[in-house]
Amino acid sequence: MRISTAFLIALAIAAWIPRSAACDLCAVYRAGDAKGETGQGIFLSVAEQFTPYRNTQFQSQKIELQNPSHVDSSITHFVLGYNAAPRWGLSASLPFHHLQYRRTDLRYSLSAPPVSFTEAGVSTGAGDMSMISRFAVLQHSSMKRGLIVNLLAGVKLPTGETDRLNEEVDQARIFKALLPSGSPHDPLGHSVSPIHPHALTLGSGSVDGVFGVTANGRWNRAFLNAQVQYYLRTHGASGFKFGDELMISGGPGAFVLLKPSWTISLQANAVYDLQSRDEVLGQVSDRTGSRSWFLGPLANVTWGSHFSANLGIDLPIQIRNNGLQSLPEYRLHGGCSWRF
Repeated sequence: MRISTAFLIALAIAAWIPRSAACDLCAVYRAGDAKGETGQGIFLSVAEQFTPYRNTQFQSQKIELQNPSHVDSSITHFVLGYNAAPRWGLSASLPFHHLQYRRTDLRYSLSAPPVSFTEAGVSTGAGDMSMISRFAVLQHSSMKRGLIVNLLAGVKLPTGETDRLNEEVDQARIFKALLPSGSPHDPLGHSVSPIHPHALTLGSGSVDGVFGVTANGRWNRAFLNAQVQYYLRTHGASGFKFGDELMISGGPGAFVLLKPSWTISLQANAVYDLQSRDEVLGQVSDRTGSRSWFLGPLANVTWGSHFSANLGIDLPIQIRNNGLQSLPEYRLHGGCSWRF
């Protein structure tokens, strides 16, 4: 589902953990197999994230606007993957966006004064497709314990529509032309809305790199995992470049319910999200970029050694941002996967 490093340590979930019986450890082992930690073959996944951008902030301070703007973002990812071997796999991901929005802004023209307008609507469509490869540099899994470290690398292709990016750049050009020659300006200074047009785009218009590391450790019923993702953005044809993004997430958890054919686990999941500033017409914008910390519960369910599902929520602890932006009130996410 848009650099420095921060380390977040989540508090462990209190769980009743009796003495592990052999059948319990078998269920834990099968759960790891269902989540793709071992084995090979084809898998299908569907993941959903809903984020209401209704927290308006100016320079990290929450404010109230007379005409508030917002976006309710729903992104559904469809993933088809193939593990050619237990250590190596390849997946293709295509997101589908559904954006419901309302925003009040200014529209500029070279022949007339700026005009205030309010627009509301829905934007839907496919986003940018990604191809990701996985290689396990460390993989050990047994009944009692497991440790797996994966390296991820891939590319994101500009398959999503970019009309909103073109609108953003066109307005930046007009705004620049209206200013005195040589005067410094923020290329996004034309927008007075916390929802900029580029927040409504379906695609980035650029070919971007995707890199990551995942680590999962397990001992009996307890486990600890962590993920690091980095998105290396490039310049697209529209003249708009999204800032690079770094995400670090993970935390401790435990299997709280074990049955011969299915399991339930709970985890305390912390997320650090750093979004660098965007560029418009080759100039870095002071009205974009943020640094966010989230914390929330994450539940996982597995059935047999083929099906897994998860559901969680990220609640913001602190969000620091540049300029005027509408930021997440929370992030609700879930998904399911079937391994053939």
